[in-house]
Amino acid sequence: MGRVRVTRVAQFVVVALGIALIAGLLASPAAAQSVNRNAIDDLNEQLLYVALPLVLFVEVTLVYALYRFRNNENPKPTAKDSALEITWTAATGVILLFVGISAFFVLANPYISPAAASQPAAETAGDPVEIEVVAYQWGWEFRYQGENVTTQKQLVLPVDRDVRVSLTTRDVIHSFYVPQLGLKQDVIPGQTTELRTRATETGEYTLYCAELCGVGHTRMHGTVVVLSQDDYSAWLDDQRTDT
Repeated sequence: MGRVRVTRVAQFVVVALGIALIAGLLASPAAAQSVNRNAIDDLNEQLLYVALPLVLFVEVTLVYALYRFRNNENPKPTAKDSALEITWTAATGVILLFVGISAFFVLANPYISPAAASQPAAETAGDPVEIEVVAYQWGWEFRYQGENVTTQKQLVLPVDRDVRVSLTTRDVIHSFYVPQLGLKQDVIPGQTTELRTRATETGEYTLYCAELCGVGHTRMHGTVVVLSQDDYSAWLDDQRTDT
């Protein structure tokens, strides 16, 4: 009875892991809406190709050990095997080196790391759009530099154009978070932080504050609207006319 139970568990685990591995490898990720999100998705995909085979190998080894030694009533210590120990240590080192290098290049990307946001980016159509974001309890204010336009709650960006954002806060710590665009940056009192983005698809995305900032924290959200360059220019003209 014990053998049957172990065998069924082993078969279930192997089949489940096989399905998960195949689904993970064949799944097509949704198209990224910005260069930020694309860099993050690419890193996740690279790590997935490493992690899934490792998980499958470890779990199959575990199932084999459960089945192979299920009736072992006199277990003995594992014999020392220097070659095996050196092999798995070296393999682990190679894997960690790959993960570290992959993460380093993403973190050094000026679209990902605030410390690199002031570095020159790849050439894009038009000059970079400069926007100042002011966070406060409990809302967002957006100032479009050189355009004499200020908005509340809604941030409008042109598609396929570099955007540089400086962030400040009037009171406590906030966090500028647009998950669909791969944007997340803390806003700290007394400091100006920066982020950079370039949206690659028009659309409407939700902006959240990802830092608990008081009783109105859950209401501190906004909208990021990405428009074509012509629509963006027309929108700026409308805003100036309204004011």
